Amino acid sequence: MNGSALKEALVAAALAEGFSSVRVCRPWDVPEVPARLEAFVAAGYHGQMGWMEERMSWRGDPSALWPEARSVIVLGESYTPDEDPMDVVGLPDRGAISVYARGKDYHDLVKKRLKRLARWLIAEAGGEVKVFVDTAPVPEKALGQAAGLGWQGKHTNLVSREMGNWFFIGSVFSTLELPVDGPEVDHCGSCSRCLQACPTEAFVASYQMDARRCISYLTIEHKGPVPLELRERLGNRIYGCDDCLAACPWNKFAVEAREMRYAARLGTVAPPLAELAALDDAAFRERFSGSPIKRIGRGRFVRNVLYAIGNSGDPSLGKVATALVEDPDEDVADAARWASLRLG
Repeated sequence: MNGSALKEALVAAALAEGFSSVRVCRPWDVPEVPARLEAFVAAGYHGQMGWMEERMSWRGDPSALWPEARSVIVLGESYTPDEDPMDVVGLPDRGAISVYARGKDYHDLVKKRLKRLARWLIAEAGGEVKVFVDTAPVPEKALGQAAGLGWQGKHTNLVSREMGNWFFIGSVFSTLELPVDGPEVDHCGSCSRCLQACPTEAFVASYQMDARRCISYLTIEHKGPVPLELRERLGNRIYGCDDCLAACPWNKFAVEAREMRYAARLGTVAPPLAELAALDDAAFRERFSGSPIKRIGRGRFVRNVLYAIGNSGDPSLGKVATALVEDPDEDVADAARWASLRLG
């Protein structure tokens, strides 16, 4: 099978697996990444994400990660929500959970698909492969743009003319020489809706974000108390944030999610804050088993819930916060005291 025929068959196999889009580039097609990464880290924008400083040579240069690789297959898998994710932001006694975290953990689902596709490629054409889903030092968004999957928008996320920005990214590195697709160009134009939508003003400029002010970072990656000046801006967002993604006008082209397990699980769409605050460690683990939410642990999650309670303006939730001011987890206790004072 020649290269063009193999590429055509590969695309068909990827779509059959459930991926929404597939493109190919070379590992060395992202020469701009090292300087951007170094500048981001040097400015301290990565906050507590120390892993971004580790293996920067790999994270900045995919060809150094696996020198034998000759092609990178970059795939997008849609998780477009069925409803407007911003509706819950207007319900102060409920928690807002990012769309991607409402269903089954995407890491597991996407990686299984990637492995099946990789096995198919080996069976068809030989070679060696490695698969990655955002937990490895791979600049997937930059590779996605180089391959033509989409472009990095002003909110720094990948945007596609075919999928909007509601999609996961996975990659298959291969030692095979596959025909490549050209890079995608920027189609943001003069639009700045995503920048204006950010509740914490995390964007220092177009295409530049200070993660230390990003709600997704603060509610998921940040350990310890959230800075006082940012707590009110969290609103009722208790795990992640969709504001900049939801604001993108390219979402009018978003394709429907084909994987049913990305659909919201019971209790993840606008769950009552009082109910979530009452979770102990065992109840938290049971409720969020198989969910990406589980990885932050009960302490950080309930901390976020208490910030939302403090922002609710609902005096009836005051007793919920007061009940946790002596919680063994100091971050929870601190958030409870803050919420109690906010509610009088």
